[in-house]
Amino acid sequence: MATSSIPTVNQLTRALEVTKQIEKLQAELAAIFGGDFKAAKKLAKAEKAEKAEKTTGKKKRTMSPEAKEKIAAAQRLRWAKQKKADKKA
Repeated sequence: MATSSIPTVNQLTRALEVTKQIEKLQAELAAIFGGDFKAAKKLAKAEKAEKAEKTTGKKKRTMSPEAKEKIAAAQRLRWAKQKKADKKA
């Protein structure tokens, strides 16, 4: 029986889970032995994301800095428009 070199979706999903576990454990080791604040912070973030993923079944979405700036710019325009309307009244 010939095996395909292309992994299945289940294999990729499992590989992703294993990778997340490895990263979490590496951060935990760094926090224990190195006393590294960044590693401890990364560990806490990984645990929080894991908890959110377990409760909702979905990965938490993050917004890019560009998207945040675009939203902020639009809000500033709305505020300026409102401020201008208040001055006229």
